[in-house]
Amino acid sequence: MTVSVILVDDHPLFRKGLLHLLENRTDVSVAAQFANLGSVRQWLEQGGRADVALLDRTLGEENGLDLVPVLQRHRVKTIMLTMAEEDHEVRDAMEKGVDGYLLKSSEPDQIIQSVIAVTQGNSVFPAHVLQKIARGELGPSAVSKLSPRELEIVSYVARGLSNRGIGEILGLSENTVRNHLRSILEKLGFDNRVQVATFALEQGLAKPGDVVAKDQQP
Repeated sequence: MTVSVILVDDHPLFRKGLLHLLENRTDVSVAAQFANLGSVRQWLEQGGRADVALLDRTLGEENGLDLVPVLQRHRVKTIMLTMAEEDHEVRDAMEKGVDGYLLKSSEPDQIIQSVIAVTQGNSVFPAHVLQKIARGELGPSAVSKLSPRELEIVSYVARGLSNRGIGEILGLSENTVRNHLRSILEKLGFDNRVQVATFALEQGLAKPGDVVAKDQQP
């Protein structure tokens, strides 16, 4: 059986290298290659079929993870092939349900073996990630710990609003906002609003120009 693969990466030279690697195989073939997510969606909607997608995490301003649910609906296994190696990035991909996660620095044989492995129902992740999973160090992401209301408050804290100001916008009493903020600090293991603002920036809940939070009392 020949495994059909699609390549999704916005770097032409990298795609060309992958294409050359896979074209020399008799057990793997490249069905199509794409530089953006929209082209993949269109191809699938028009009847395109593949067994595995080798998908980059970042394609210009697009997040490759946004394509994972679409691939799953079309029964395409997904291997992230990326430069993103931080633990939280791997965890985010796992929460999306990807079947594998490889760095672009991986050996060619490892990429090919991983493509074949996921079609056999196996998952492929870096050894250090599997070790952390076994130790329980890669639990749910911090964002998933917060309620929608708490996420709103985090974004307003990052913009420098006081508890009273946040309450006026959300229609809450100052005391209610204070209680929400205490809950946020406890869930995230933080001590002050500056840490909350930094968290908002790191998680994309606020833009760099928005973050003006001061170290006030919760």
